[in-house]
Amino acid sequence: MKLYYSPGACSMSPHIVLEESGLPHRLERVDLKAKVTETGADYTTINPKGYVPALVLDSGELLTEGPAIVQYLADRVPEKKLAPAAGTMERYRMQEWLTFIGTELHKNFTSLYVPTSPPEWKAVVRPLMERRLTVASQLLGDKDHVLGDAFCVADAYLFTVLGWLRLVGIDLADWPNLAAFHARVRARPAVQAAMKAEGLIK
Repeated sequence: MKLYYSPGACSMSPHIVLEESGLPHRLERVDLKAKVTETGADYTTINPKGYVPALVLDSGELLTEGPAIVQYLADRVPEKKLAPAAGTMERYRMQEWLTFIGTELHKNFTSLYVPTSPPEWKAVVRPLMERRLTVASQLLGDKDHVLGDAFCVADAYLFTVLGWLRLVGIDLADWPNLAAFHARVRARPAVQAAMKAEGLIK
C-alpha cells in the first residue's frame, strides 16, 4: 500500500493508523499547492479530488477520505482492535466520533485557517469552533480515549485535528481533558513514528 500525505495534514490520521497496524506500506509526500508528488507525479491524476489522504491498495484501487481509510486499515488487522467489530454499537459510536470530528472540528478549523476566509466569517466560525471543542470535551469526559480505555482510529483523527489549534490561536489548555488526551496520544510509539517520518519531530 502507498499513502499519499502532506506533513501534519489530515493524512496524519491514517499514517498513525498504518503505524499502529503494522501493515507494510510506503509513503509519498504531496505538495498540495502545486499538486505534485515528491516523485514529480501530477497528484490530480492519482486522486482527482486533489487533497490528501489517498491510499493506493496493493490491488491498485484508490481509497480516499480519512474516515474510510482508517476503518479499512483497522478491518485489515482485527487482532489489533483498532476499531470495534462491524455491526456493533461500539462501531457506530466510533463512526459517530469520526463524523463529528470531520464535519464539526476539521471543517470549522479549515474556515479559520484558510487565508482567503473573510475576517467576518472567521468571527462567526471561531466561537462555533470553541463550542464544538467544548462538546468534544464533554463527550470525552474523563476517559483516556474516545471509546474508553482502548485506542481506536477515531483517536488518531481527534489527535490530528487538535494539533492544529495553535495555528489559529486557540489554546487547547482551555479544555484540560482534551489537552491531556492530546499529550497521551502523542506519546504513543506509533504516533511518534508517524511524526518523525513526516519530519514534524526529530
